[in-house]
Amino acid sequence: MKTPVRFSAWMFWVGMAFLYLPMLSLIIYSFNESRLVTVWAGWSTKWYGELFRDEGLMSAVWRSLEVAFWSANAAVLLGVMASVALTRFGNFRGRSMLHSLVAAPLVMPDVIIGLSLLLLFVSMTDVIGWPQQRGLLTIWVAHATFCTAYATVVISSRLKELDRSYLEAAMDLGATPLKAFIQVTLPIIMPALVSAWLLSFTLSLDDVVIASFVSGPGATTLPIEVFSSVRLGVSPKINALATIIILIVSLVTLAVWWLSRRKLQREKLAK
Repeated sequence: MKTPVRFSAWMFWVGMAFLYLPMLSLIIYSFNESRLVTVWAGWSTKWYGELFRDEGLMSAVWRSLEVAFWSANAAVLLGVMASVALTRFGNFRGRSMLHSLVAAPLVMPDVIIGLSLLLLFVSMTDVIGWPQQRGLLTIWVAHATFCTAYATVVISSRLKELDRSYLEAAMDLGATPLKAFIQVTLPIIMPALVSAWLLSFTLSLDDVVIASFVSGPGATTLPIEVFSSVRLGVSPKINALATIIILIVSLVTLAVWWLSRRKLQREKLAK
């Protein structure tokens, strides 16, 4: 019995090293004095100062955060409506088509999605004169489009597990279907909504392929900015920015784990 346990532990640490050693290397080289990332010249924090003085890179960060925030909001809102239609309205006409249209972005290559949206925006400009130019608005529409598919999967899976007796009890007590949905269903599926929002936010913040098709002058997001700079050589400022993002994500993950642990402890004490 010892051999399988040792093998599993060994494979676990190999997998952890494969995932996190590159991140550790990136963090270390963000404190490198040298501009060359392959040459160690001593410890320094100057690249963090250079990062915050780089107006172009910091503007790209705020643009990406803004687009990701509004894309996640739109994706959750559309995902809730699509999930309710797919799980609560039975086998209505067009249900299979709606389900296929929602699931298509999950398996479709990003290049195809980006190109199709670009052609859509060009055609709309010729027909109705909107959008006059590609920018943050077109990126937001594009990101909300493909993020909605992921949000719908997360939310609909939770709605399928929801006991309908809660809604029936609320309506028996005089609540309208809308009021029952807002006061009963939404609080129950709130963890799924938060998960869908975080997933959509991450996907939007990480996207480079679709955004490169639908972006325009003055609307460069962070992934496009990083991709463009990396082609000319990895800048230590990019390492510093990546280190800050890793730190923020780690702190948020730790906080969520701590809150979940406290909640489980309270539930055990209540029992």
